[in-house]
Amino acid sequence: MQYSTRTRLLITVFLLLTVAILFEVHRLIFHDVRTFAFYFLLDLTLIPVQVLVVTLLFDQLLKQHEKKAMLGKLNMVIGVYFSETGTRMLQQLMTFKAGGSDCQAMAVTTTWTDRDYAAAAARMSDMAVDLVGREADLEQLRDFLIGRRQFLLGLLENPNLLEHESFTQLLWAVFHLTEELAARPSLRDLPSTDLHHLAGDMKRAANLNVTAWLAYMQHLQRAYPYLFSLAVRINPFVIGASPIVRS
Repeated sequence: MQYSTRTRLLITVFLLLTVAILFEVHRLIFHDVRTFAFYFLLDLTLIPVQVLVVTLLFDQLLKQHEKKAMLGKLNMVIGVYFSETGTRMLQQLMTFKAGGSDCQAMAVTTTWTDRDYAAAAARMSDMAVDLVGREADLEQLRDFLIGRRQFLLGLLENPNLLEHESFTQLLWAVFHLTEELAARPSLRDLPSTDLHHLAGDMKRAANLNVTAWLAYMQHLQRAYPYLFSLAVRINPFVIGASPIVRS
């Protein structure tokens, strides 16, 4: 709870007056100022210890709790991103992957460990993009991203994302790719130099999406097994993936 400066001042004055009144009551009843002064000074000597405990222990525990709660909210936002945009975008981007889009290294299962996630991220970190003869697919990707622009802008308005630098970088990479594709009057008959430039933008967006997706899957596996089950079944890296439970 936040207090205004005036409220804090009133509370301070009230507490000081309370101390003064209690001191006077003690003096009138016991007529022993010396003993009161002794214990008062003794309490003062313990103040540094109390400050140490409150600031270094309780404050740290509170910050850890707040950080955990914020990360939970951020993962909810990331989940909405993949549900509304990220999963389908990955499906489209993987079709431009040189050598095909079926990435067995990304076939996440319920038995995956941290080592498996790290290995998958390493294998997908240098994805080659092939745009030759893919004008129609580029137009489809452009139309999809333009249609999701307002949704992505809404995500950037979330102040909690300022605490998640990697996901913010992902959104900016997707925005940049959207603007690059939308800025061209036509995506057909582009020179090889321009295709190379677009391939770099797509590779950046794809790599950041892959990294975020793997981290999100890892989070779901630990915290929300039922959500993880669906995410595994609709894996955007597996051709023919289906939400239908067959076994």
